[in-house]
Amino acid sequence: MVKPVTAPTDNDPGTAAADILDDMIEPGKRLIRLPADKGLTLGDRIANHITRLTWRTPLHALRLKGRFPLKLLGVPTDPVPGDARAGTAIRAGHFLHRGLKLSLGDLDFAALDVPPAFADYLHSFAWLRDLAATGTRADGVPIAEAVVRHWLATHGETVSEPAWKADNSAWRILFWAAHAPLILSSSDLIYRSAVLNHLARAARHLDRIADKTRPGTGQMVAWVGIVAASLLMPGGEPRQIFGEAGLRKVLETSFYADGGNIARSPQAQLDAIMALSMLAQVYDMRRMEVPPFVQEVLARAVPALLGLVHSDGGMGNWQGSGATAAADIQAIVRASGIRTRPLKQARDWGYQRLVAGKVVLLADAAPPPIARVTEAGCASTLAFELSDGDERIVVNCGGAALTGATIPADLARGLRTTAAHSTLILADTNSTAILPNGSLGKGVTEVELDRRETPQGSRLEMSHDGYARRHGLIHRRLLILSPNGRELRGEDLLLPAPRSRRKGDKGFALRFHLGPNMSASLTADRLGALLRINGGPLWQFRTSEGMLEVEDSLWVDGDGRPHPSEQLVVTGTAPAGGASIGWIFKHIG
Repeated sequence: MVKPVTAPTDNDPGTAAADILDDMIEPGKRLIRLPADKGLTLGDRIANHITRLTWRTPLHALRLKGRFPLKLLGVPTDPVPGDARAGTAIRAGHFLHRGLKLSLGDLDFAALDVPPAFADYLHSFAWLRDLAATGTRADGVPIAEAVVRHWLATHGETVSEPAWKADNSAWRILFWAAHAPLILSSSDLIYRSAVLNHLARAARHLDRIADKTRPGTGQMVAWVGIVAASLLMPGGEPRQIFGEAGLRKVLETSFYADGGNIARSPQAQLDAIMALSMLAQVYDMRRMEVPPFVQEVLARAVPALLGLVHSDGGMGNWQGSGATAAADIQAIVRASGIRTRPLKQARDWGYQRLVAGKVVLLADAAPPPIARVTEAGCASTLAFELSDGDERIVVNCGGAALTGATIPADLARGLRTTAAHSTLILADTNSTAILPNGSLGKGVTEVELDRRETPQGSRLEMSHDGYARRHGLIHRRLLILSPNGRELRGEDLLLPAPRSRRKGDKGFALRFHLGPNMSASLTADRLGALLRINGGPLWQFRTSEGMLEVEDSLWVDGDGRPHPSEQLVVTGTAPAGGASIGWIFKHIG
């Protein structure tokens, strides 16, 4: 495995020449289309539902029977450090997850009354990493053992969701192995046998269901679990051959050529890199070479991930993810062992990165992901974020996938809308429909992209057809970032769509959600605003058309906590012939 190191910044002179060549901007136009795959067929959905129903049958239970190991072949290192705050809370008697608290005394695996993400945190045993991050092992063992005993008593023999969901089962194999000293130190042979028996049963379960799991990171993690199990338990050579073949295949379909995941989600990207990094540690524990196809995916996935970080090293808010903190991202990048620079142009994944000094601009230049690979896909096409050093100037609300104590389901649905992103909204409709069942519907099918580097700065021109069928207009956005980063000029155009009928006047709202530390003051002519940051840079905004207002907004951090903020909203009316709205963000002090 490559020695873990901190990833360099955009301007790091130590980056390898090959990385620099890979990061060159390809000038010229390109058309990015929504993949033709629209989702699972009715037959696929029925078959998968029947498969889940069979989990409770004697036949499936019989399939899980077999020999179990007397011990693991080793204990791999967990390459990612845990959350000390969450670990301290566990030692104090309660779990913490995204603003929610659950007392260990109230923990009932038979009737967990917590949001799905919290349930996954408990069933996957990801909390073992947090527990291991604080105190001594001797202090943590009684807590870990008690929870494992409780889980085994409830779910050890009964296969059901979410406890035995594919990704939860795979994560459980990884976390139980990496933190075996916390859960396998007991002298109780019956308990130890139960733990090891479950690991063997979970592996057989994954053998059966991995290829029937929703495509994307969850399915990839399931195959990671199969390969990890083959390396952790004696006699795993046949499963290793089977698992590596399955993992290779799913990696080919889970990532674009530029390294981004098919859900277009930064959080899914983090999870994928973490799972592959933990698998690499299992190979290392066995003194075996990590398969080249795993190393190749990591080498592409890490720069794609870094392409969505701001100047402060924290994540942007895209496709349901929150603004993950820089320390969390750095920890996972270090765990991967990949040294690289951020990818500036991820055409397939759909994100563009413009950098000028300490100013970073991130833009969404692709259709939303297909419905089958995401539950929190957002109608965010052509939105952008802008940061200046440690401060976020323009953001997206984010956090639609981080439901918990402070983000209820209704709010999460609102966070997926076009209005929750810094872009133009036409006729108060989403650029891509969000259906009543939560899946993504019709809307953007293709994005035209033209990026160039000129003496005047970085120039990014994008357009999408999300409003063409319903409203007869194409949304085109031009962004020009000056060479010194002190000025961002933009123009949003609504153009008549080819072969469309005149649809009449349409109201539009051009929204710029501001960072949580910014406050806006309107100018007297209501065409501009002064943007103040306490102790930070001073920016000014001006628009050429419409009426400017300052409205309330919110911004979601990486823990799923919303922070109150403001947004600039330019409203106006576009006739059937279209409209043009020019605007500028300018650093003035």
